[in-house]
Amino acid sequence: MENKKQLKIGAIVDGVGWSYTAWRHADMSANASESVDFYVEKAKRAEEGKFDMIFLADVSHIGPNMIPHYLSMFEGVTILSALSMVTSHIGLGATIATSYADPFTVARQMASLDKISNGRAAWNAITSNPGGLANYSRKHFSKADLYPLKEEFLEIVEGLWDSYEDDAFIRDKESGIFLNPNKMHPLNYRGKYFSVDGPLNISRSRQGRPVIFQAGTSPEFMDIAAKHAEGVLVNGDDFNYARRFSGELRRRVALAGRAPEDLLIMPTQQIIVGRTEAEANEKFQELQRLLPPGYGIPKPPFFGSAETVADMIEHWYRAGAMDLLLLRQEHPSGIDDFIDLVVPILQEKGIFRKEYESDTLRGNLGLPYPENRYASL
Repeated sequence: MENKKQLKIGAIVDGVGWSYTAWRHADMSANASESVDFYVEKAKRAEEGKFDMIFLADVSHIGPNMIPHYLSMFEGVTILSALSMVTSHIGLGATIATSYADPFTVARQMASLDKISNGRAAWNAITSNPGGLANYSRKHFSKADLYPLKEEFLEIVEGLWDSYEDDAFIRDKESGIFLNPNKMHPLNYRGKYFSVDGPLNISRSRQGRPVIFQAGTSPEFMDIAAKHAEGVLVNGDDFNYARRFSGELRRRVALAGRAPEDLLIMPTQQIIVGRTEAEANEKFQELQRLLPPGYGIPKPPFFGSAETVADMIEHWYRAGAMDLLLLRQEHPSGIDDFIDLVVPILQEKGIFRKEYESDTLRGNLGLPYPENRYASL
């Protein structure tokens, strides 16, 4: 299977790392998860590497045994708004769980980020674990409610993002006309879980609305993603699984009346790379030495010299198992190593950009502009 779009790349920024011990590395700032300077540095570096986006994961409930990053970290929309001021092209992806948030608030938050960044926002709409119920007063919900609630949530948010047609605001000082009221649309949504009148009090952005990502594997998830998702996160441990999942999800996208190429398959990968296999192995051993005696970590699937890693990425991409690589940094130099060593090889192969195609996230991801649902009425 040959992809029509070039490979896309994003960086998940986890502060001190997505493990219990990465914060102990000599080159890792121990307060990286709550350092705006650290996030600014990573965002600027990723933009230098022509990455499509910075992506932030999130949790809704913590305890003392969580990984250090989760114990004290920024709220996603807040820090991404700050990063939008020091970048110009790279996308900004925030995770907000539909299980506990409110659709009107999320629609407003994400639309605001989209306007602040001039069309570079994305929302990772996930369900969340039951622990979050303790923080969000939703104890009357069961696990069976999570996906039906999520579908209502998505329908409401997408509807609110269409509150104004693209040309609704006249803003003509001479005539005194600020808004064409015929192009403002209330939602009047009535569901099992939510009741939302609308309209939303913010206009559409240059990319129409934020890009929607989702994560999950169940049949219920896939049915919702087929109708609403523009990118889906996939575990990157197993090539054959990722390829099968991609094929099945694209089949469901087509059944939902959408173009399969308008959905991006996004495996997450912990990549350790060096100029040589030996250099990559030394970086891996640096992480191993941080573990308590008797503990070990497996080598990530994408591991080795820059040429080896680039060849693996090309294989996944051309086979249809990956449209967008989500790079997760564990070693403190992981993102820098990837940009310096692997990106030039991917560019030489002709599968990754040398310059941005657009200054909106949709433009760079090759996703269509979402026309307002009321525009043709």
